[in-house]
Amino acid sequence: MSQPAELNFGDYQHQFHADWSHLNDPHVRALAWLLTSPHLLNPASPVWHGANVAPVLSHSDAVHTFLTMLDQQPAALYAALAAAPTRRLGLYAETLFGFFLDKVTTLYAHGLQVQDLSGRTVGEFDFLVRESDALSHWELATKFYLLDSVCEGDQILQHPNKHLDLFDYLGPNLGDTLGAKMDKIVRQQLRLPHHPAATQVLDWPVRQSQAWIKGWLFYRNPAETRTDNLPEGIAAHHCAGYIWTLDDLKKNTVFQGVILPRLEWLAPVQCLPQQVSSQPALIDEIGRQMARIASPVMLAMTRTVNGRAQEVCRGMVLPEDWWARAALARPALKPGRKNVAGSDQM
Repeated sequence: MSQPAELNFGDYQHQFHADWSHLNDPHVRALAWLLTSPHLLNPASPVWHGANVAPVLSHSDAVHTFLTMLDQQPAALYAALAAAPTRRLGLYAETLFGFFLDKVTTLYAHGLQVQDLSGRTVGEFDFLVRESDALSHWELATKFYLLDSVCEGDQILQHPNKHLDLFDYLGPNLGDTLGAKMDKIVRQQLRLPHHPAATQVLDWPVRQSQAWIKGWLFYRNPAETRTDNLPEGIAAHHCAGYIWTLDDLKKNTVFQGVILPRLEWLAPVQCLPQQVSSQPALIDEIGRQMARIASPVMLAMTRTVNGRAQEVCRGMVLPEDWWARAALARPALKPGRKNVAGSDQM
């Protein structure tokens, strides 16, 4: 019997460049990734209990034309970004997504807070779109997580007495997990339209709620992405990258690449060849950054094609003590290991 397929960590970049290499503006490319990249989550998984975590974009047929024209005349997008300046990647993505919805739909509200009679905020609608005599509710999340598993060669060694689950995907700064994030989205945010206080602030009923979940997941070994190894709820085909250390980079074959600032984490990078650094220069710069702040660094490896440097794969480069800090942080990050939809197991 053949082995279940594992992801090739450069496949998505290859497809993205095939579809969108004609886009030159980095913000338009980020929006292209946000609209067309594969969903992180498998909507058919029983773990979601019917929650719509991978909706279909009804205006997908117009996306190519919209983005191509926007790349040629991006002034309106730049105005929207200037009106909501931020260093937070999630808010940047919200601005991009809101800009698209505002241009191609009837956007009813963005960031609408709901408060109860005492003035306590019970939730916030990311986006509400007017559809005839009702509203469509959209939640947006762009997330980046590293799978904390134990692997040896091609074998994934499970922790004692448990299987890997969504709580084993840890945030780069060890502040949250994919399981906790989805627990909040499914239990609270997607159920917000049913809260009595929500009906008091909306002029129309909410017909449907869905979560647009995009991002990249990172692994120490591609074998971890085989369908029989993936935690329940993860899409078989998602944006994936490597987990590296500085020692890994030193042992790697010769490469070139770009260190990505946080606001450039979304789309596969495409830049001028002179913006690319050599392997020794990248290792030195990552070492300097980690000496200042012991946080993971996003590295995109590139190759030059037709005068442009294009990302071929990416990875999170971790400080030496990251896994030790992760072990200390995990008890607080995994309270109860509950199913996001309410049962006792993930």
